[in-house]
Amino acid sequence: MEQNSIRNEKGVALIVALIILLVLTLIGFSSINTTTFEANISGNERVGIDAFYASEAGNQEGLDQLPALSPISRKPLGEDSYYWSGGPEDKKAPAPLASYGMHRKPGYEVGWVFKRYQVNATGESFAAMKETETQVSYGPFRAGTDHNN
Repeated sequence: MEQNSIRNEKGVALIVALIILLVLTLIGFSSINTTTFEANISGNERVGIDAFYASEAGNQEGLDQLPALSPISRKPLGEDSYYWSGGPEDKKAPAPLASYGMHRKPGYEVGWVFKRYQVNATGESFAAMKETETQVSYGPFRAGTDHNN
């Protein structure tokens, strides 16, 4: 009786080997898909970071030109990266910087005031766009002087 069961189990090793080979193949395909997906995520993150830094360059240019409020035209920054003042809708006609008037700051006497400005900039790299906003106080100026206007 034992000889019959031994003869019937000769093909089991082949079936087990084929099942193991199938499992290893599925693991290989899954690894390839995961690697491709992670590479795409990494590329998108890099493009987004490039757009953010382009927007920061526009913000810095806006801060450098204060107290002038003139718009920052669309300027190239490296390969396929640009920045301008305003939002994405202002790409063709950049928006001017904003002035929010005078304000006082704690720690300064009543006779001192500051000017408040806001710089909005958008950066674009390939198809990604990022917007940044910076608010700054400029001063101090003596209250009632020509710098208040």
